[in-house]
Amino acid sequence: MQRKILYIGNKLSKRGDIATTIDTLSLLLIDEDYIVYAYSHVKNKVFRFLDMLCRTFQYRKNVDVVLIDTYSTQNFYYAVWVARLCRFLKIPYIPILHGGKLPERLKKTPRLCQRLFGGAKINVAPSLYLLKIFKEEGYANITYIPNTIEIKNYSFLLRKEIKPKLLWVRSFSKIYNPELALKVVEELLEKKIDVSLCMVGPEKDGSLNQCRELTQQKNLPITFPGKMDKKEWINLAVEYDIFINTTNFDNMPVSVIEAMALGLPVVSTNVGGLPFLIEHNKTGILVPPDNEQAFVDAICQLLTNTILGETISKNARTKVEGFDWEKVKHSWFRILNE
Repeated sequence: MQRKILYIGNKLSKRGDIATTIDTLSLLLIDEDYIVYAYSHVKNKVFRFLDMLCRTFQYRKNVDVVLIDTYSTQNFYYAVWVARLCRFLKIPYIPILHGGKLPERLKKTPRLCQRLFGGAKINVAPSLYLLKIFKEEGYANITYIPNTIEIKNYSFLLRKEIKPKLLWVRSFSKIYNPELALKVVEELLEKKIDVSLCMVGPEKDGSLNQCRELTQQKNLPITFPGKMDKKEWINLAVEYDIFINTTNFDNMPVSVIEAMALGLPVVSTNVGGLPFLIEHNKTGILVPPDNEQAFVDAICQLLTNTILGETISKNARTKVEGFDWEKVKHSWFRILNE
């Protein structure tokens, strides 16, 4: 008998946001013969919250389990209330832990967290970082299932001669510190390096407009193509040689996994779950957060050390091949079919 799943999260890719786990995982599960109802695509936050609750009530007798994308700031409360309704309706639910600030949330609101995570059938940590944090806080009902990609969709390109062509892919939000990328470009220009940067992603909190204005004021060699779907930016990535990730908080970003799969050497801030994904100087380069000089030094190292770039590129691809859906899906089958 087919298992039926209600998936609650921010399904906003058709509303201009980048596709997230709810968009990708729900389709992968459907392809594996699960029936998946995925909500909500409502743009307004209040109405989206109400839609999530209504859909949970609507499907209360038709689903076997509810998956809940769980973040750490405002959207945390969506998960809290959907989980509360699931407990009232006696529907098993599984939070999927995404928020880079979830460790802070565990400290800040321990009672809410205990109800949400403690009452779950199981919690899914997509990074070993969050698995470790939650176990340290006493949660035993947690398992590790990494963010997944279909590796067949990512053609590997070994960069044998790395040029200062930088790529950044993320939503434009202060938490991801996009302005740091501009500072990195400025510093490289000061060193007379013929750098260029492409920043792909939608507007989130005004950061995109700020970056565009600063770029224009300072006449920086930066382009902003806006939101691109996965296929578009994968095709675009062929034109670039280094991927930079400037975030201040993070868990296990899919964009970084994708860059590693494509053969792009990654320079990333050493925050949250990233050191659990990237081994310094082996599968990428880790630098302190909010430190443009450290980024510049790492980029210069890749420009001058061909062997390092090739080694990182090959090792990173090998690492993320372990996140391929054909390998990861069996972990999902195990918890969904219990």
